[in-house]
Amino acid sequence: MSITDTIRGTATRGTAHRPGTTGATRTTDATEARPAAVSPAATPPPASRTSAKAAAGIAALAAIGPATWGTTYVTTTELLPPERPLLAAALRALPAGLILLALTRRLPRGDWWWKAAVLGVLNFGAFFPLLFFGAYRLPGGVASTISAVMPLLVAGFGIGVLKVRPTRRTLVAGLVGVVGVALLVLRGSAAVDLTGIVAMLAATTLMALAVVLSKRWGRPEGVSLLALTGWQLTAGGVVLAPVALTAEGLPDHFTGANVAGYAYLGIIGTALAYALWFRGIERLPASSVSFLGLTNPVVATLAGLLLLGQTLTVWQVGGLVLVLASVLLGQLGSRRAPRKA
Repeated sequence: MSITDTIRGTATRGTAHRPGTTGATRTTDATEARPAAVSPAATPPPASRTSAKAAAGIAALAAIGPATWGTTYVTTTELLPPERPLLAAALRALPAGLILLALTRRLPRGDWWWKAAVLGVLNFGAFFPLLFFGAYRLPGGVASTISAVMPLLVAGFGIGVLKVRPTRRTLVAGLVGVVGVALLVLRGSAAVDLTGIVAMLAATTLMALAVVLSKRWGRPEGVSLLALTGWQLTAGGVVLAPVALTAEGLPDHFTGANVAGYAYLGIIGTALAYALWFRGIERLPASSVSFLGLTNPVVATLAGLLLLGQTLTVWQVGGLVLVLASVLLGQLGSRRAPRKA
């Protein structure tokens, strides 16, 4: 099995995630201008500016989220029932969301009922079906390359929603990331399917919009990050569950390996991974967080090397270097002074 098959399998076997988001407090980094209007219920930002060292630590922890998602393909192929990607997605989102709701014992209030529902649908309920539809109709390399434009989409939405124009360095980093992912996973014989491309672009666009809306809406006062995460996972899971049961159904039985795989994806790959990812969204600029999502195909590639005995070509090594450079450049570029649109 080739590296590009690994990346494709991550999407088509149904559990790979592109970067997700949650409602979060606005960044206090000097790189992101404050929204023009903020709900009085939003948690106020801390008074001091996040230091470069602290921001690097937050980014490293946030990157654990997409890095964990990069192990999804190996988990899926080795432990989960075959040909049920939407079921795997629903079983990741809904149980994790219900557990967080039970632990935090906090439900949305006021307009956060519809805000949490919107973010949950954008991040999970609508994103997963579009992702899987596109992945089934496109080679994995094409799908991964399209999803790599997310930092550029976040920069574009940021102009209209956050009133922040991206720096030139951010735009360059975004283009470098797209080229790097293409070299890492794209095959020369990759076929092009128009409906698949539209679906993948729509999925990536929804995720980018969710990142920006999360920065715009902030987090309700007195509500923990875990509670807000639970709201979104539950909302997305409620949408996903009937779709998965209708389209795929349940397997005849669940083995011990199946249970172990779902437990890993739900606890480690969802609850823990998203908690760290959402913490990064809360404390870092939207553009900075969006670049961390590029660690997903990198880890998926490395997992194939270490666990499945795959090899890298020279071009793929070059792509890996470019992706890592893009992530680093994206962090540096987002820490420059903001430019209002």
